[in-house]
Amino acid sequence: MLLMAFDSTQQALRAEMLLEYADIENDMCPTPKQITAGCALSLEFPKESFEEVKRIVKEERVEIRGIYSKIGDQYVNMEL
Repeated sequence: MLLMAFDSTQQALRAEMLLEYADIENDMCPTPKQITAGCALSLEFPKESFEEVKRIVKEERVEIRGIYSKIGDQYVNMEL
């Protein structure tokens, strides 16, 4: 699973709606303390959906802090 973090709750809820509309499995969860973000909510989604999520974020101009992959106990920012 990958994790998308946000700077605002509004953008988190908007991204959740857009992913659901695109039939991309996602789960709202608390933002891990290892990720500095302005919003306490993040979205988890399958790694297999990364390219489609990137496309949606860019086309819909969703403001995100980043998309992260968990490696061990660390979160690594994926390049958009």
